[in-house]
Amino acid sequence: MLKRGFDVLLSGAGLIASLPLWGIISLAVKLNDGGPVFYRQERVGKDGRVFTGLKFRSMLPDSDRKWGAIPASENDPRITRVGRILRATAMDELPQLWNIFRGDMSFVGPRPEWIELVKKFRVEIPSFDLRHKVRPGLTGLAQIYGHSEISRRNKLRYDLLYARRQTFWLDIRLVLISFAVTFAGRWERREGKISRRRQRRYRKPTSSGRVSPAEA
Repeated sequence: MLKRGFDVLLSGAGLIASLPLWGIISLAVKLNDGGPVFYRQERVGKDGRVFTGLKFRSMLPDSDRKWGAIPASENDPRITRVGRILRATAMDELPQLWNIFRGDMSFVGPRPEWIELVKKFRVEIPSFDLRHKVRPGLTGLAQIYGHSEISRRNKLRYDLLYARRQTFWLDIRLVLISFAVTFAGRWERREGKISRRRQRRYRKPTSSGRVSPAEA
């Protein structure tokens, strides 16, 4: 109840405070290539429930149809000029405040995955659905301590670590760190998003799948 109350209050305040930004970003996206402002995609949430995720479009129109459902990579040709700025500051995720307010998502948790990728990962990784025991989030351990190109298995280790250790105060700490990364414009960096002292608290999962002593 405390987590949900925090989500509702902060997302509601964020929606109101960010309204001027919505207008500026919408105009920038539209002027960049004339395509749609928003990007909608069905995602898998808590207990496998499907919902429509909402973002400001940061890639070329119809990129999913042309290239398929593949994660973004460094220097990805699909990302627009405006999109690079939005992704570096996480402003493309701003509309997901509405998903949080509705209860589809939380501020902190595993990132919600595309339906097609979930089908694929369920076959490749038998324990993949364990991440759906908690509500998906706007930010999380994998986003702060990892990056978009780490392996799916390593991302899952971060997600399951959060599911085991989640507390309200851990959520507060991760939200504050996420704000700092946003203001620094470091979300697209592959390394060095945060200070090394903070990185040591949740070291990168080992290739063997074991959690290091700092994460136990």
